[in-house]
Amino acid sequence: MDLLPLNFAAAFIDSHGTSVFSAFSTPGKEINGLAYFVLAISAGVFLVVSVLLIHVITRYRSRPGDNSEPPQVFGSLQVELAWTIIPILIVVVIFLSTARVLFSVQDAPKPPDALDVVVTGHQYWWEFQYPQYGVVTANELHLPLSTAASPRATYMKLTSADVIHSFWVPALTGKTDLIPNRVNEMWVDPQATGLFLGQCTQFCGPEHAKMLLRVYVDTPEQFQQWIAAQQKTQAELNTSASVVTVAAATTTTSDQDAKLGQADFEREACMACHNVSGTMAFGRLGPDLTHLMSRETLGAGIIPNNAQNLKAWIVNPDTFKVGTLMPAMHLSDKENTEITAYLLTLK
Repeated sequence: MDLLPLNFAAAFIDSHGTSVFSAFSTPGKEINGLAYFVLAISAGVFLVVSVLLIHVITRYRSRPGDNSEPPQVFGSLQVELAWTIIPILIVVVIFLSTARVLFSVQDAPKPPDALDVVVTGHQYWWEFQYPQYGVVTANELHLPLSTAASPRATYMKLTSADVIHSFWVPALTGKTDLIPNRVNEMWVDPQATGLFLGQCTQFCGPEHAKMLLRVYVDTPEQFQQWIAAQQKTQAELNTSASVVTVAAATTTTSDQDAKLGQADFEREACMACHNVSGTMAFGRLGPDLTHLMSRETLGAGIIPNNAQNLKAWIVNPDTFKVGTLMPAMHLSDKENTEITAYLLTLK
């Protein structure tokens, strides 16, 4: 069975990776500009020191037959002033440049049409809430594209449900910590569509390395379509499906398993931890599963979201994340198959 974590470099060629040298939002570009400026100053200092060092080594090296003591010079006001004033000026310039970027990014005025997102870090997954639309999802964040003709920024409030986490998508912005009982804020205005990869960058437990981030930047039209789909409950989706298939005379084994799987899901502890909008499941401890199959990955981006991996996760989550808070339920193979069939209907 193919139960290995995703190889993003091979599987998502069109995605924006975790390089810090390319930015697709205003905060990212501001941070990149500051980094390049500091790098240029550091390179200049290195070059000057290297040239002076090479000059001294070659000009004042010991030569054959020259056994005289070189002139002894005690103190030089000009040199002392130079190595004191120049570093101070460099530090002041870097300080002022950093302060300008900090105020530019952190104190940017919030536009009235900005998208609000509440980000909550859990061990070891992400919860995303869109309060303006009543949408809750997990691990895969969808944002609208921001263009010069139609700018739209996303303002995020970040907190943690347990330990300290850190939200970082290098191609969009710098990292921001998620701290229990505290709300930090950040904003982005994505200027390119596609998949942006990120990571929790604060050690938060044994599976910290598998707390990945996936940010999908959609066109405004695609984003509104995604929101509309996410706003539908499973009851509404089932009603729509029944209208389409009302003429069907037979019920497949998969449909039967899905109905039994929903009963299993609501009878076992699954519904106490997970929410499925429009059903009896109302849990809040685990990810919202209302539209589980609209996500490309499971386990915060570590494996593809397909029937095989989904069943293996239900059987024993430790197969993929040792120490994850979801326990192995020790159900029968029939029950695991039925619950998997039910979850596959949550689109």
